[in-house]
Amino acid sequence: MKFRQTPCKFFFLILGPETKHFMATETKPLASKPRFEILDGLRGVAAMIVVAFHLFETYSSGPNDQILNHGYLAVDFFFVLSGFVIGYAYDDRWGRMTTWNFFKRRLIRLQPMVVLGTLIGAFWFYFSAAPGFELVMQTPWWKLMLIMILGCIMFPTPPSMDIRGWKEINSLNGAQWSLLWEYIANILYALIIRRFTKIFSCSLCISISVLDNRSCHEH
Repeated sequence: MKFRQTPCKFFFLILGPETKHFMATETKPLASKPRFEILDGLRGVAAMIVVAFHLFETYSSGPNDQILNHGYLAVDFFFVLSGFVIGYAYDDRWGRMTTWNFFKRRLIRLQPMVVLGTLIGAFWFYFSAAPGFELVMQTPWWKLMLIMILGCIMFPTPPSMDIRGWKEINSLNGAQWSLLWEYIANILYALIIRRFTKIFSCSLCISISVLDNRSCHEH
């Protein structure tokens, strides 16, 4: 399986030569699988929908008056797609790969983007002080550095540490909440879900769908 080189080089500098050795020795036996080009296309469409949804939010009068209604459901599609891709990529590899090696692979795959997104967010946050963003103008440099470090290690911040006023788990990288759930799903998959039988998995999905549908009708 090939990994994108640019973000990983930066991440290798943080983790040291042991990570390079792991990548050289552990990824070689696991050959890449064929890609589903249609899923790549759907991923691109969903990404554009999410961007458009947030851009149009600026011109809406409230949650009930969205120009692009229900655009947030594209994020749900990403979660479903990610679950399929993880199962497709790793279900038949557990005989040649330990749980710890799986965690290392996912960390190297996801964490560089988390760090890069947080650093970019910190850069723009520093230059975004303006009337209407009082919290930004009042944030001391040490608190900005603390939020940046917590963001780089994916540690959610409580509302009392909000430095922007948008009530996000990290004020420098608003999209980090989705990657946090991605990590949680990966951990549950490696420890529990991959051991489910097909019948149990199907039954569980149907049960959740029925309960969710009933809950929607009640509200």
